[in-house]
Amino acid sequence: MARSKVFEPDEHRRIEKAVIDLLNSQPEFLSARTAGSTRAAGDAIQGILSEHFQSLLGMHCAEYSAQFAQRAMADLAFKDCDGFYHVVDVKTHRADTQFNMPNLTSVERLARFYEDDHNYFVVLLVKYSVSGTDIHAQEAHFVPIEFLSWDCLTIGALGWGQVQIANASVVTVIEGNSRKKWMLQLRDTLEAGSIRDLVKGVALALARCPVLVDETRDTLSTYQEVLDFGGSRRREQVRNVPRQCVRRQEFEQLRRCCDASRVPRANESGRG
Repeated sequence: MARSKVFEPDEHRRIEKAVIDLLNSQPEFLSARTAGSTRAAGDAIQGILSEHFQSLLGMHCAEYSAQFAQRAMADLAFKDCDGFYHVVDVKTHRADTQFNMPNLTSVERLARFYEDDHNYFVVLLVKYSVSGTDIHAQEAHFVPIEFLSWDCLTIGALGWGQVQIANASVVTVIEGNSRKKWMLQLRDTLEAGSIRDLVKGVALALARCPVLVDETRDTLSTYQEVLDFGGSRRREQVRNVPRQCVRRQEFEQLRRCCDASRVPRANESGRG
């Protein structure tokens, strides 16, 4: 799998430093009224980054947008010169807060987005402090989600499962971590959860992501008790999952998903 040049070590670190320098060069942009609000400070930081981030990307940016709805997956997005599409989720962490557990994205959204290997879901996390009405950016991480270690991530029990940073004060980055390895760890994390999370999360994460297709063939037997990705047996087992595990509407949506998206067997794909 080809990789975006934006995340070569020297390059994404350059962008991280540029983010810190940009924020620290801004005149005071909080008022006495908003300085005590983490939401107001976060919105102000996001606004500055949305306005200037295209220039920080430099030669890597072929197309750029910062116009997204409030509940969209991205706060800003860009396509690089090699055709890789990056959606960037801007997160802020105030250093003097005791606990911060930001949501990143849902398992469902990420699985669908990563159907295309040219897509990147990127986290831009800024750690800052406030003195009076002045914000001081201390640290920035600009990395694809697969560079974040599962030591600092968790799955929240919201909807189809929500990928979260367990504690924004402790973020562990694994430079160059492969998407396949990270997604397999996502699968294992879902597997360790409830039957409901396993059925919905694994069905999406395994069936829809190209980087997991080969691994799915090799480890399919692990999930035979829950669902069979091969065809009619899978559908029958999904129908037999206890209804109390999944609300009726979600159950029907899951069954349609499993009926529609089957991982091919080796003899169907032409690959050994």
